[in-house]
Amino acid sequence: MGTEHSKNEGRRSMVFLRKGPKLPAWEDALLSGREPKSLLKRGLRYVSLSLIMKGMTSTPDFLWGLPEVQKLNLSRNQLVVIPPLLGKLDRLVVLNLGGNCLKSLPKEIGLLRNLRVLFINMNCLTEVPAELSLCRKLEVLSLSHNRISQLPLSFTDLTSLRKLNLSNNRFVQIPLCIFALRSLDFLHLGSNRLENIAESIQHLVNLQIFIVENNNIRTLPRSLCYITTLELLNVDYNAIQTLPDDLYLLHQLRRIAWNPMDKGLHIAHNPLSRPLPEVVEGGLDVLFNYLKDKKEHN
Repeated sequence: MGTEHSKNEGRRSMVFLRKGPKLPAWEDALLSGREPKSLLKRGLRYVSLSLIMKGMTSTPDFLWGLPEVQKLNLSRNQLVVIPPLLGKLDRLVVLNLGGNCLKSLPKEIGLLRNLRVLFINMNCLTEVPAELSLCRKLEVLSLSHNRISQLPLSFTDLTSLRKLNLSNNRFVQIPLCIFALRSLDFLHLGSNRLENIAESIQHLVNLQIFIVENNNIRTLPRSLCYITTLELLNVDYNAIQTLPDDLYLLHQLRRIAWNPMDKGLHIAHNPLSRPLPEVVEGGLDVLFNYLKDKKEHN
């Protein structure tokens, strides 16, 4: 009887253990005595390590002993701080810190001289360290969904930057340093507090996608019309009443766009003065012809 009781208890214990919370892969590996390097994935181009959604509130110490890692994903955790030891991972090409609780970044991020892609979206940043501008190879940077209101002037050194997402922050004006980033082809400043677009926007001669939806912009500068590479211009949900006469110069805009994913001119939900609402309804060709005629008769 006693033996049968013990067996039943043993079964219950085994069932309980099976149903318990599963250890994150990295904890499981370390507890079983495996080398941290066994967590690395060696792809065709990069050595990568993913610790996404592990419930981490701090970075594991073993991480800083893996200098060979080139792609590191620490997104969607509860990280509050990234230690200065980050600078030891100087082979990093791609770093994803999105979806955490970071209020600042260590200045040692500037030691990541091979970094090309950096995601720090959906955190609690109020500023960005000037040392980030030392990452001269950086091509893609997302700082969206933070609390940033300005960028360091040293950002002018990020001459390789092609894609910059600053949406859902607290910018009242476009930071001056951005106008020096001549390689930019994508710039997203939607859902900020912008009241205007500076004439200096014309310096972004390679810009193809420019999004400033959901701001407080009242007018579009004439200089915007000289960025003839623009394929998508989104100014939805602003306070725009009139359009510059030279807007027809943006010949890469193919249509009035309504779907957020479509290329073209997005101009919905603005208090356009008459007869512009009716003209826009006729399509982009009708709008451009109207603006041409208006310019010729002025």
